[in-house]
Amino acid sequence: MLPEIRMPQARKYETRAAQQAAYRARQARAQRDLLAQKGLPALPAIPSMPGHARWNAMIAQAHRLLCEAAEEMQRYYDDRSEPWQESPKAEELLANVEQLQEIADQLQAL
Repeated sequence: MLPEIRMPQARKYETRAAQQAAYRARQARAQRDLLAQKGLPALPAIPSMPGHARWNAMIAQAHRLLCEAAEEMQRYYDDRSEPWQESPKAEELLANVEQLQEIADQLQAL
């Protein structure tokens, strides 16, 4: 049996520099897509420039998550029986709900 002869493949990029530039562009696009999926604005064009809009969006997202967690925990407490609501675990859960609400209030004040 004869060995298989492979023909050289045509180059996708003219130079290594073009290949690296395409890689950097793909990485930047992936980073922008990731931020967009999270609902965050794009990073500032100049790295030394503060990203106030981005930070505010992140803080707002954290606030929403904390509020949702506190509401879900409160619903869990409300759905339980009265004997369970008087248990130490229920007291601990309510204390955690109160802490989450306090933290959410502090975030909203930022």
